[in-house]
Amino acid sequence: MKILNKKIAAHKSSVAWLQRQAADPYVARAHRDGYRARAAYKLIEMDERFHFLKNGQVVVDLGAAPGSWSQYVMRTYPRSRVFAMDLLEITPINGVEFYQGDFTTDAALEWLVQKLNLPTDAAQNGTVDVVLSDMAPNTVGHKKTDHLRQMVLLEYAFDFAQRALKRGGVFVAKSFTGGTTGELIKQIKSKFDTVHHIKPPASRKDSVEMFIVAIGYHG
Repeated sequence: MKILNKKIAAHKSSVAWLQRQAADPYVARAHRDGYRARAAYKLIEMDERFHFLKNGQVVVDLGAAPGSWSQYVMRTYPRSRVFAMDLLEITPINGVEFYQGDFTTDAALEWLVQKLNLPTDAAQNGTVDVVLSDMAPNTVGHKKTDHLRQMVLLEYAFDFAQRALKRGGVFVAKSFTGGTTGELIKQIKSKFDTVHHIKPPASRKDSVEMFIVAIGYHG
């Protein structure tokens, strides 16, 4: 009987998700505009507000799958170079070099170091203009656990950004509300000229996600 109840619950959840997708204007817009996911508009809205992306930049896209952020960068700024990474495979995008793997592993970091020609001396300037991170953990529905898992990914991304960014570089990363996010934002503010913590209109209202937009890296 319990198994049946689980199946019913899973079915109801799937139906609810499909109904939400069908009613979501961003889903329809992504389909119309040729983007792989509605998430593209989160980056588009942030870029249109803060103008941190430009042609000819070196951009790292962490948590890239299915690739809509990389799509936007290459479509809008075609002279840029994008290095994307995710646990999940993505369909190739012209101008994007992709690594399938876990960003938190040594192998993934080594791939980035080699591709980006990053200096071995942490005191030297990096080679990257923008680090984007839409990474998120597999959530379990327990608010504190989900938040802590997201904080680990955010801290990894921030540590990498400090090593990779040029002077004046930009760090854009997903965060979850609450918990120790405020403490990390204080650290980020000490490294950048301007830091915003925002929820783009494309983020669903019931989502706990927000985004950190840190501009003007000075170390």
